[in-house]
Amino acid sequence: MTEIQAVFKPEHAFTDFNIDARLKANIVAKKYLVPTPIQDKAIPHVILGTDVVGIANTGTGKTAAFLIPLIDKIARLPRQKVLIVVPTRELADQITSEFRSLTSNLNMQAVCAVGGASIVNQIRQLSRQPQFLVGTPGRLRDLIERSKVDLSQYATVVLDEADRMLDMGFLPDVKRILQHIPAKRQTMLFSATFPQEIEKLAAQTLHHPKRIAIGLSRPAHTVTHALYPVPQHLKTALLLDLLKQTDTDSVLIFTRTKHRAHRLSQQIERAGFKVTSLHSDRTQGQRQSALSGFKSGQYQIMVATDIAARGLDVESISHVINFDMPATADDYIHRIGRTGRAERKGDAFTLVTPDDKDVIRALEKIMGKPLPRQVLEGFDYDIPAPELSPSKGRATFTPREPRRTQPAHAPAPHPQGHPANRQPQRRLRQRFASGRAR
Repeated sequence: MTEIQAVFKPEHAFTDFNIDARLKANIVAKKYLVPTPIQDKAIPHVILGTDVVGIANTGTGKTAAFLIPLIDKIARLPRQKVLIVVPTRELADQITSEFRSLTSNLNMQAVCAVGGASIVNQIRQLSRQPQFLVGTPGRLRDLIERSKVDLSQYATVVLDEADRMLDMGFLPDVKRILQHIPAKRQTMLFSATFPQEIEKLAAQTLHHPKRIAIGLSRPAHTVTHALYPVPQHLKTALLLDLLKQTDTDSVLIFTRTKHRAHRLSQQIERAGFKVTSLHSDRTQGQRQSALSGFKSGQYQIMVATDIAARGLDVESISHVINFDMPATADDYIHRIGRTGRAERKGDAFTLVTPDDKDVIRALEKIMGKPLPRQVLEGFDYDIPAPELSPSKGRATFTPREPRRTQPAHAPAPHPQGHPANRQPQRRLRQRFASGRAR
C-alpha cells in the first residue's frame, strides 16, 4: 500500500482538476476555492480509478474528496453506479445534501437509504435507477434481503467512517454487502483512525490502494482546548454559568447517555436558552427537525450523544462542550471535530472530574502537551453535595431495635437475628453503606 503523508498546503486549485465544467461551476457556486489536503491528494487518484484509503479527522473535507471525482466519473460514464456506505443516518443525510448541491444541472439522482425512514419510499426511488445510493448497513441489508436493490450494478464503493462502523458493530453487515458487489470495482475507504480490524478490512477489500494520511489522530489546529475541573454534582450549574459568560454563536454539547441529553436540554431551556437535542430515542423526523433548526440558527444550542460526533456538518459551530468526558481520546477528537472546521476558529470546553484522568492523560499524549485547566470566575466550587435523605427519594437504613421483652416461653434471640434473615439484612446494610440504595 503506497502511503502519502500530506502535511503541507494543497498544490492545486479546483480549477486545476480535469473534471466536468458544470461540476466546476457548482464547486465555485459553493465558494470552494482551494482544496483541503485530503481533497488535494485524493481527488486525482479517484479520477484515475485507483483504490484509495483516506485517513483524516472529521472536518477535513473528505466528503467532497470522494464526491467530486465520483460525480465527474458518472458524468463521463452515466451507466455506472456508486454505493456509499456510512454508519449513521445523519452522515447519510449530510452526504446526500452535499451531493445535490454539487450536481445541480447534471441530471443525477441519489437515494438516501436509512433506517427510521419509509422503506417503501426508498424502494420507489430505487426503481428509478439512481446513479448514487447512500445508505446505512442495516437498511442496505434489508433492501438486499427483499431483493429491492441489485448491487451487482455498482462498480464503485465508498466505505465512509469505517472505524465508526466498527465501533457500532456494523462490520459483519459491511462484509456481507461487499459480497454482492462485483469483485472488479473501485473502492475507497475513509476513516479517522486505523485500528487493526480496519487495516484487515482494507487488505481484504481494496486492490493496491493509495493511502493518504491527513492530520493523523490530532484535533484541528484551529481549535482551542480548555478543561474545567468540577465536582460531579456541580456540573450542570457550571455549564449554565459557562454558557451565560461565554460569547458563542452556536454550541454543541455532548453527554454520555440519551437520558442525560434529554434532561440537560430541559434544564438549559429553563435557563432561557433556545435548545434542541439529538439522541437515539428521537424519531428520524425529530432528528432532522433538530438538525435543520440548529443549522438555521433557530436553536443556539444542541445537546447530543455521540450519535452526532461524526457526520454533523454545521460550519458555524463556535463551541463544543463535553458535559461528559468521552470514553476515549479518539472519541474526543471526533466530538471536537464539529468545530474549527474549514480553517475557522473554534473552542472545545470539557467539564472534568477525577474519574476522567486516564482519558485526559491519553489525550495529552496525542496532542504532545498538557491541556490548560480553567476556573470559571465567580462560580462557587465549594457548594457541598446534597445529602442522601428520604425527602430526596433515597432512604436511609436504620437497623430495627430488638424487642426489650420476650415471652417466657420464647427462645432467646439469636445474636445476629434469625438465621433465615441474616444474609438479606447483611446485603441490605452493605447496599446502604455503599450508597447504592434507591
